[in-house]
Amino acid sequence: MNWLFDYRTGIGWVVTMSRETSFPPGSSLYRSPAQFFRGCLGRFATGVAVVTFDAATKRHGLTVNSFTAVSMDPPLVLVSIQRKVKSHDLLADRPFAVNVLGAEQEALAMNFAGRPTPEGAPTWVEGGHAPRLAGVLSWFDCTPWATYDGGDHTLFLGEVREFDYRSGDALGFVDGRFSTIHESAQGHESLF
Repeated sequence: MNWLFDYRTGIGWVVTMSRETSFPPGSSLYRSPAQFFRGCLGRFATGVAVVTFDAATKRHGLTVNSFTAVSMDPPLVLVSIQRKVKSHDLLADRPFAVNVLGAEQEALAMNFAGRPTPEGAPTWVEGGHAPRLAGVLSWFDCTPWATYDGGDHTLFLGEVREFDYRSGDALGFVDGRFSTIHESAQGHESLF
């Protein structure tokens, strides 16, 4: 058996299983539908970014792996922020920067994920609309465009006002671990 789970109501239904490795509730090997769903999502490799912004009294940053391009004209990007994160409510209607991290910046990612270390201390750059981080692989300085309900997340769209990038390997995240995405595998910038 496997579970199909409705996250809006919290109700699950038993459905026919697509593979033979499921364990029943009560087993030490059992994983809840939410854990199984998260594990499935974790198989999708992503880059790692830090969203930075100034709130009324303090500068903020949070590590994300849910960042994507939305539109080329106008240039729009999207970050998905969990509602229970401390900075969530502070980001509403504020300019923000998305800082894509290089492979050597794992400590910086951990700093903004709530596990600061001296080697992860940020060096700030005053951006045109929002603060950003020095030395990142690429960055996007954004003004608010729209927000959308995304269940337990909010989808923040920003209009990109300034951007830049440098050469180097990217910091990746897959299956709950950091990884390196080598520059030679990143894309086709030379085609444009």
